Amino acid sequence: MSAAFVAIAASLALAAAAFIALPLVLRRPTALALPTSPVAAVVAVFMLVGGAAALYASWSNWSWPAADPAAAQTPAEMVSKLARRLESEPGDVQGWLMMGRSYAALGQFPLAARAYQRADRLEGGRSVEALTGWAEALALGNEQELAGRAGRLFEKALEIEPTSPKALFFGAVAAQRRGELPLAMSRFETLLAGSPADNVRPLIEQQVAALKAAIAGVPVAAVATPPAGAAPAANVAQGAAAGASPVATGAVEVRVRIRAAPALAAQIPAGAPLFVFVRIPGQPGPPVAVKRLQASLPQLVELTPADAMMGGSGFAAGDQVEVTARIALGGQPTASAGDPFGRLGYEVGRDGEKELVIDRLTP
Repeated sequence: MSAAFVAIAASLALAAAAFIALPLVLRRPTALALPTSPVAAVVAVFMLVGGAAALYASWSNWSWPAADPAAAQTPAEMVSKLARRLESEPGDVQGWLMMGRSYAALGQFPLAARAYQRADRLEGGRSVEALTGWAEALALGNEQELAGRAGRLFEKALEIEPTSPKALFFGAVAAQRRGELPLAMSRFETLLAGSPADNVRPLIEQQVAALKAAIAGVPVAAVATPPAGAAPAANVAQGAAAGASPVATGAVEVRVRIRAAPALAAQIPAGAPLFVFVRIPGQPGPPVAVKRLQASLPQLVELTPADAMMGGSGFAAGDQVEVTARIALGGQPTASAGDPFGRLGYEVGRDGEKELVIDRLTP
């Protein structure tokens, strides 16, 4: 139902109410006239307008949309709402997986690991998504976990699904660190056989070439091993799973170089939490992508569909998005008064690297 129709209907109802009410309060003082009655006028207005609205809502065949409770919620509030729902529905596996993805997107890796662990228990240790999500959260929180529990979880995931891109990638990195170069090369080659995204393939091919040279004893530069906690490692793993689609993870990205305006630079402590959000203007609910970093301005930040919030679809080529960078002085993803931030518009797939200036304070 259009807003214009509602406005016209409301205007007609008010006009009819005025036609009835005005004679009750504007009677001229003649000998035959009854006294004015403001109370009767007010009652008549409420009965006419309120009754018309109630009857129309009851009798019309229009499907009145329910208010969207998520429309004005922040990402943290959305996660809190999901947590409350899981308290009453603790057996919802998909809910726990979504919780894990959400906490990981906010950079809260210990909580993400716990959510994935809960999903793993509910699935009896047979869910590859739960195992790899749990392992990735552990590794991103502490890269030493790749040689411990996270590494064992990735191995377990490979036993269940030998072609799991994320398990293959992190499993290859772990094998590389253990010095098991043939195993690492085999896993990278399996990733290549799975038709990874075009922008990811050269990175994996480079790893394979370096490993072959190292195994053959050819003097080459040290084999590059991405840190387990680095964002590119997660993006490569996601991109390997995405296939060769032109909109695959990593092929579509938002690239912004963030700096602080001179007037605010002194208010931004080094290492403060930096949240970068991508929203589609006019679309309610949480951001379509979010990344939590440590401020080291100026710095280049890249967001891809792998950074999607709440397990959403993220963004695609051609989308007009709004990018916000905010320094969370209180350490929370929700905005607080005094937090420095900046914002700009961005067209995905057309704009390259753009400068985003943090130049204002949250009111």
